Amino acid sequence: GTEPSHMHYENDENYFRGYEWWLMKEAKKRNPNIKLIGLPWAFPGWIGKGENWPYDYPDVTAYYIVSWILGAKQYHDLDIDYVGIWNERAFSSKYIKLLRYTLDKRGLEQVRIIASDRLWEPISFVLLIDSELHGVVDVIGAHYPGTKTVKNALLTEKKLWSSEDYSTFNDEVGAGCWARILNQNYVNGNMTSTIAWNLVASYYEELPFGRCGLMTAQEPWSGHYKVEAPIWITAHTTQFTQPGWSYLQVDGHLEGGGSFVALTDGLGNLTIIIETMTHNHSQCIRPPLRHFSVKPQRATFYLKGSFYMVETLQVWHSRLGFQSGNSTLFQQLHPLNVWRGRFSLDLDVDEVYTLTTLKIGQKCVCQEPPPPQPFPSNYRDDFNIRNPPFSEAPNFADQTGVFEYFVNASDPGDHVFTLRQVVVQRPITWVSDADQTISIIGNFQWVNMTVTCDIYIEKQRDGGVFIAGRVDNGGIYVRRTKGVFFWVFADGTYRVTRDLAGEEILMKGLSGVRDNAWHTLTLNIQGSSASGLLNGYPLWENVTVSKPSNGWAALGTRSFEFAQFDNFHIE
Repeated sequence: GTEPSHMHYENDENYFRGYEWWLMKEAKKRNPNIKLIGLPWAFPGWIGKGENWPYDYPDVTAYYIVSWILGAKQYHDLDIDYVGIWNERAFSSKYIKLLRYTLDKRGLEQVRIIASDRLWEPISFVLLIDSELHGVVDVIGAHYPGTKTVKNALLTEKKLWSSEDYSTFNDEVGAGCWARILNQNYVNGNMTSTIAWNLVASYYEELPFGRCGLMTAQEPWSGHYKVEAPIWITAHTTQFTQPGWSYLQVDGHLEGGGSFVALTDGLGNLTIIIETMTHNHSQCIRPPLRHFSVKPQRATFYLKGSFYMVETLQVWHSRLGFQSGNSTLFQQLHPLNVWRGRFSLDLDVDEVYTLTTLKIGQKCVCQEPPPPQPFPSNYRDDFNIRNPPFSEAPNFADQTGVFEYFVNASDPGDHVFTLRQVVVQRPITWVSDADQTISIIGNFQWVNMTVTCDIYIEKQRDGGVFIAGRVDNGGIYVRRTKGVFFWVFADGTYRVTRDLAGEEILMKGLSGVRDNAWHTLTLNIQGSSASGLLNGYPLWENVTVSKPSNGWAALGTRSFEFAQFDNFHIE
């Protein structure tokens, strides 16, 4: 889906939109040492001055990014530690150098730069031949590196990160994927950071990449959530190390398959993490995983140097139970005695062990979350909220465009508080956004439904809005979204289409709708038939609808244009 920018327009700045400020502050409350990274995926259209490219005016782009970092500090007291260039898209050396210059000029010398959040090349090669660029890039970040790096990346002597990884369905196999790459990204590829996309699966599950988060919290209406296995795999590393600890440069391949890493704080503490994930139980979504074998084994470890004096290690254990179906997740076992710097451990397959000198670590015994419930089958929102905690209405999931709470100061009273689509220029896109704006809501399994909404077209002549049902897609596939779409346009016409693009027309005619006036649309879908009402009176009926057979409700606009919605109701 889409997220709101801090600068929708050139003369616009607002550091209270969306959920990310809240998320960062909540994270810092739990761990003040947590690192914060900003990475643009898309940019507002004004930055490109009409072109779908952020580097033609690098000073404008740098200003936009640095404004966000300054706003984080000024309005939320958040220190952004790292900033990226453009997610999985081209980089510009000129822009990166200008970004560093702009950061320094605004007193942000401590903010480090990651490049280029794509592949190891060409960024590594360019760093080797451009000494000025080498001086301003602090970290090479690659996405889904498959635990491998390349020679040029090593030659730069930069920190190497897997700056986006995982992206896998969060069942036991997802946990196995995560356990394997958390270790092997360092063991095979010298990467000292691995970042999971995404943190929490808090979006409708039938959207692309459903449940590809470390845990699941996709029912805000019920409060239900699930702490999935990947969370406890994470804990094996993150509860017993911190940013700033160092990996010991040992060969971490185990003889019988699997891997281990060892880290120290430089103050005498030692943490060892072992994983023995098998091939079929640790496949990530990408890249393809070449076959390998792991077998039960006895591993003997030797502690030397300052670690020779260690006498006991605390032990934490997980076993992913694929055959049995019951996993052991993050259990504390009896401490392990180390005798003259050596100890042995019997390892089965699909296990994770943490051995550490730290006497911390906890598996919270939290309250049971509320039970899961489907989205309410009778749902309404009049958007009448004076001081909303967030800029966007709950449960609406914007897929192109941004729909925000809006106060109509000039309205006589019926429509003072509304929901307004506010993106009026096509963004510099990361993937192919639709040419229309759309926000989805509800239950993907819905078949029969009545959607009612007051609408207000602001764009004269060729403006238009829709309400829809049985909407079947979004995210990176939003351009091919199908459903039943009821459109009205500022020129007084209406249409019923089978697709968001508006190309498969089922019915059209005159409606008498005009811009800058409120109208009420009702869409009724029952079985294979749909009908539409305007201001409570039938406008069209008996339109045959076949596919899709189910889906969400939605609302949106014909183009990137201002429009308002009020008194939304779905049954």
